[in-house]
Amino acid sequence: MKQFIVIGHLARTDGDFSLNDMPGGAGRMDVLCRCINSSFFLSHDLRRDAECYLVLLGEPDPKKTILFRGDSLRYLSPDERSAGSLIKKALALPCDEEFRESTPGVFVRRGGLEELLTECTPVLLDEGGTDIRDMEELPSAYLLSDHHNFSESETAITNHLPRVSVGPTVLHADHTITVVLNEMDRREKSSE
Repeated sequence: MKQFIVIGHLARTDGDFSLNDMPGGAGRMDVLCRCINSSFFLSHDLRRDAECYLVLLGEPDPKKTILFRGDSLRYLSPDERSAGSLIKKALALPCDEEFRESTPGVFVRRGGLEELLTECTPVLLDEGGTDIRDMEELPSAYLLSDHHNFSESETAITNHLPRVSVGPTVLHADHTITVVLNEMDRREKSSE
């Protein structure tokens, strides 16, 4: 399973936002929606072997994690509003520390990065890391941030993670996911 964990530093943690104002009123939820689309969409299909975790840290009720699972995902269309609508539905669902399914393939729970790091060990995507093309074996889980840098507390709990770079230029989070998946696709194709 290919996993992407994206931290949304300002992303609202309730469903009280307009799909017409995801960049502003939803705390840059548009960035996270683009990450979802990059994680799953192929031409005329979805990646069934991918998961995307959104760690929402904004107001009014941080920390919440939303999980999109490609093997059971339904009702996602390749536009930001579609992903935003599924996020709104997930956030409207009362939740605790266990994932609850809001719509097929979309789950929500309380908790954030600390909990996820007990369940998987991602590499941290960082422009100063080891070039992904120089890696003999590619990791299956990747951690990245939205349009903000990692906070001091996030840096402290991720210090032990290996750093991986997709190239010499800083890219948007959704573009970084696309580059990682392209590298995975190339390697999978060449090993057939």
